[in-house]
Amino acid sequence: MRVLVRRGWGPRPVGGGPGGRPSPQWRALAGLGASPGGEDGRGVRVREKPPWRVLFFGTDRFAREALRALHAARENKEEELIENLEVVTVPSPSPKGLPVKQYAVQSQLPVYEWPDVGSGEYDVGVVASFGRLLSEALILKFPYGMLNVHPSCLPRWRGPAPIIHTVLHGDTVTGVTIMQIRPKRFDVGPIIKQETVPVPPKSTAKELEAMLSRLGADMLISVLKNLPESLSKGRQQPTEGVTHAPKISAGTSCIKWEEQTSEQIFRLYRAIGNIIPLQTLWMDNTIKLLDLVEVNSSILTDPKLTGQPVIPGSVIYHKQSQILLVRCKVICMEHLLSSVGAAVMVRNSERTRISTTSELAAVQ
Repeated sequence: MRVLVRRGWGPRPVGGGPGGRPSPQWRALAGLGASPGGEDGRGVRVREKPPWRVLFFGTDRFAREALRALHAARENKEEELIENLEVVTVPSPSPKGLPVKQYAVQSQLPVYEWPDVGSGEYDVGVVASFGRLLSEALILKFPYGMLNVHPSCLPRWRGPAPIIHTVLHGDTVTGVTIMQIRPKRFDVGPIIKQETVPVPPKSTAKELEAMLSRLGADMLISVLKNLPESLSKGRQQPTEGVTHAPKISAGTSCIKWEEQTSEQIFRLYRAIGNIIPLQTLWMDNTIKLLDLVEVNSSILTDPKLTGQPVIPGSVIYHKQSQILLVRCKVICMEHLLSSVGAAVMVRNSERTRISTTSELAAVQ
């Protein structure tokens, strides 16, 4: 059995028990579903249809929406999709706890703090924004394995911050992937279900998260309604198009006017502005930029702005609009009149508006 387990995580089809017959647990982990009326490796009878016993792993707002959908399904006695629902989350320094824990407590669901995963019997594990590597031993406790609700079109943006990197890199299309968890590696398992959606223009990571969380929750319920069949249709992820979405650090929020265009700065703000305020240096002081808004292009054509310095980072105060205009990296002459940005800058508790631009005509 040990040899078969190791083979089960590879890209090749999974083998079976003696004589080549897959055991129920193997069939589940291979995406083949459980044998009707069979037992898993622990002698636990495997259910072939709902209602399921679910152990949910999650932390943030995105995960909370998936948990909310599972709880609603559990409360729906007519459909009988979820029989039992319990929750695993991670410790939080906040007295209120993480969004998933808050919702679980409010809904009177049993909650465990990682690495405690309870001692109950479950049919399937569900993971969303959990951020912890899961062991082979844990995965094998679930006859149908563990499903992950991931907010990207895998294999694009594997890792802990897919939505942030979607916005940061200006992707026009994104989506949600329901995949099977593989041990000790993030986001590499077979795809069970995947849907794509366009990224709304100028959307923030927070707005995109809300949209994708609803989509992911609906997809998860759809998969659970036909779990054995859904697993049997799983497919390996493509080897092409793999990108990674590492965590964002405070250093990412530092604007470098000579290296970034106004478009890149706007994307940075939309990606992380609600988490980490953007910052820059002003006369050797660190300044936080709290808000970015678009500036009317008529400001850039103001004759009073012509002949101003063209050095990235140079600043001029525009009296009529009462904002500070800052030059960014210049791309090419075609971009002279493209969109510009504005920021609210806080220094010594006083607010000042700043505009960012990469256009030669808007040397501010």
